[in-house]
Amino acid sequence: MGASRSRSADFTWSYTEQPHAERRRQILEKYPQIKTLMGSDPRLKWIILAMVLAQLVAFYLVKDLPWKWVIFWAYVFGGCINHSMTLAIHEIAHHVAFGSSRVQWNRWYGMFANLPIGLPYSISFKKYHLDHHRYLGADGVDVDIPTDFEGWFFCTTARKLVWILLQPLFYTVRPLCINPKPFTHMEFINIAVQVAFNALVYALLGAKPVVYMVAGSLLCMGLHPISGHFIAEHYMFLKGHETYSYYGPLNMLTFNVGYHMEHHDFPSIPGCRLPLVRKIAPEFYEDLPQHDSWVKVLWDFITDDSLGPYSRVKRHFKGGRLE
Repeated sequence: MGASRSRSADFTWSYTEQPHAERRRQILEKYPQIKTLMGSDPRLKWIILAMVLAQLVAFYLVKDLPWKWVIFWAYVFGGCINHSMTLAIHEIAHHVAFGSSRVQWNRWYGMFANLPIGLPYSISFKKYHLDHHRYLGADGVDVDIPTDFEGWFFCTTARKLVWILLQPLFYTVRPLCINPKPFTHMEFINIAVQVAFNALVYALLGAKPVVYMVAGSLLCMGLHPISGHFIAEHYMFLKGHETYSYYGPLNMLTFNVGYHMEHHDFPSIPGCRLPLVRKIAPEFYEDLPQHDSWVKVLWDFITDDSLGPYSRVKRHFKGGRLE
């Protein structure tokens, strides 16, 4: 991999390009038919509509429940839908809903998908996520990489548990620390639409549906089986490997985000077709390390002293290119 330890930090610094571009070239050279998998997923917009409607029904059902049951159902049901919706927004960021020729349609539908999450983020997410693909691990660019403070401070079992619980906070604050970008008018619209929606829910149904909505998002992006994908995707459980796939049943709730090596190799292929990439080109993936359980990923990450926020590959970035 051409990696060595940095003297100033505990990240693993790589002096080679990310592996995905070269593997993509090799796969397409051998299996050019994979190009036919690229494009939009016509079903995505209808799945998102169904999830939004399910949450609207849930808002009505929880409005008169005791608070303990509001939080219970936020974690068990609502948060699962909301976390799934964040991954639908991830798909939209790759123009999967309406195709790359209708960028604005995807943006507006991303804001619609954002509604039951309660926290406006769909426009900001896309602004940073494409950098994560283009410049994987780039120092000062890829905001998926923890800050030095996170790596230094959250280094014990107890602190790593807190870090997992606070994942939504760090994913919100980290871009402002690592790679702040100008605030756009679409982000303002995203915030305005979300605030108006939250206010409408409160006016019609009271405080409990709003708490159910926001609490579900925060809880299920923290210590929750589905949130294991945050750690599973790029944290270095095995030296020299910076991206991992997971092929288990939780992919059914997460638009196949577990097929993460395949996704980074072919980000323009919708999640629903990523299993076909592995089926067509199995020899490129079958010998690569993979995770069997996102729950085990969380347990191992928290309890293993050799793992922590520093367990990531970083690359130097200067003058618009990786070095």
